[in-house]
Amino acid sequence: MRKNVLIIFTSILLMSCLYSAYEMLVPAQKANTNTEIEIPKGATYRLAVEILSDEKLIRDKKIFLLLGRLTGSDRKIRAGYYSIWAGMSPLDIFKVLRKGQIIEYEIKILEGDSLFEIAEAFAQTGIVTKEAFMKLSDSPNLLSAYGIKSPSIEGYIFPDTYLIPKGMRVEDALGTMINRMREKYSSELLKSADTGMTENEVLTLASIIEKEAVVDSERSLIAAVYRNRLKKKIPLQADPTSIYGMKSSKETITKADLQRKTPYNTYVIKGLPPGPIASPGLKSIRAAMHPADVAYLYFVSRDDRTHQFSTTIEEHITAVRLYRERKQEMKDSPKEGINTHGTS
Repeated sequence: MRKNVLIIFTSILLMSCLYSAYEMLVPAQKANTNTEIEIPKGATYRLAVEILSDEKLIRDKKIFLLLGRLTGSDRKIRAGYYSIWAGMSPLDIFKVLRKGQIIEYEIKILEGDSLFEIAEAFAQTGIVTKEAFMKLSDSPNLLSAYGIKSPSIEGYIFPDTYLIPKGMRVEDALGTMINRMREKYSSELLKSADTGMTENEVLTLASIIEKEAVVDSERSLIAAVYRNRLKKKIPLQADPTSIYGMKSSKETITKADLQRKTPYNTYVIKGLPPGPIASPGLKSIRAAMHPADVAYLYFVSRDDRTHQFSTTIEEHITAVRLYRERKQEMKDSPKEGINTHGTS
């Protein structure tokens, strides 16, 4: 009698194992089509199983629920869009859910990128159009939500690589990037320097340094030039500010650009622009807060990625003349707007 019971029990167990293996290892569909399923925010594991069942991606919900309980996967599930191939086995689908492998878009923000480049990066993913992005970038609601006292979120997006889940609101994606800036630009970093400057002023100065500096060792020297000019109430005359919002920073800066009246052109306004002109990296932020202890007021390009720094206008005029002579020797025509910083 006991032997018969044991045989029956073993048979049932074996059949259950075989059934479970079949249900988890054999695809519910033979078609090799892709399906995107959305697991709503706040959804339970049970609801996710129901969604899979409705899409006919699994056959037996009970086995899926049991597997979730045994592995602890039923305690939480990541919301988002999942890309599921109909030919995947239920076990492979379970692994995708357990790992939270949702569809994400990669967006790379480089140091020195302006909102125009960032808008292009967003647009390439299809998350939002450039026009809609730019309209959102100076939204009073967005600025207020993150305590940004600037005309837009320019300069408040930290240069980094971001993975943006499909379906995430653009506002939330931007919030993630702004929070990353605040994480890097920490209160400890602020306390380490007596800048006497607001957050917006530091980021604005840092953004100008980011657009001017090529060699890291010069960031603090360039910062010193602008900080010294601010103290002496001398116009900054930073070339990159003259074309902000007018044309790409990759284009040649002309005398007409330097004379154009805009709220950002430091050739025609006094002090700092109303906000940043690009996304500064941490090195430029630190330079803005820790300028070199030098008396420089001018700098001009050496045309080799570095600059010649000067304290007096006489020294600077000589440096500019030498620069132009070198250009002439190379049989290149002198260009307008050659980063002369203070000669206009």
